[in-house]
Amino acid sequence: MPKMNLRIDGMSCDACVARVKKALAAVVGVHCTHVELDPPRAVVDYDGDKAEQLLAAVTAAGYSGCAES
Repeated sequence: MPKMNLRIDGMSCDACVARVKKALAAVVGVHCTHVELDPPRAVVDYDGDKAEQLLAAVTAAGYSGCAES
């Protein structure tokens, strides 16, 4: 199962973490999400090629994100 690490910019509180986690979990094929405030990042386990959809979900939630190496 692929795993993606995302740096999330713009989160400042626990409500932000919850919003990003909910947005990522709503993407079809996502099995597990872990979102942290410090450092601001998310780790997502998913099926298939979802990189663009995951980044779009973060953007739709009001934040910016990019894949980490």
